[in-house]
Amino acid sequence: MNTDINKTKWKCRRGLRELDLLFRRYSEDKLDSLSKEDFEMFNSILDLEDQLLYDFIFKNESLNSPEKESFILRNLKNFIHK
Repeated sequence: MNTDINKTKWKCRRGLRELDLLFRRYSEDKLDSLSKEDFEMFNSILDLEDQLLYDFIFKNESLNSPEKESFILRNLKNFIHK
């Protein structure tokens, strides 16, 4: 398996259980098929702090990044179990 994919799967491990489950489910299902641009965007999202991500995903608070918000809503919404 590709080193970049392995690194990204490791980054999916989070301090907050909800995010950990969400990102790991998504990576197991979609990571191998992402375009280069989407792969890079997903990695940039994984670089954000857990609380910021949690607040956007579960409390609808802005990330102040329309591109990241759009990616999350477009790609991760089916993996979010509220």
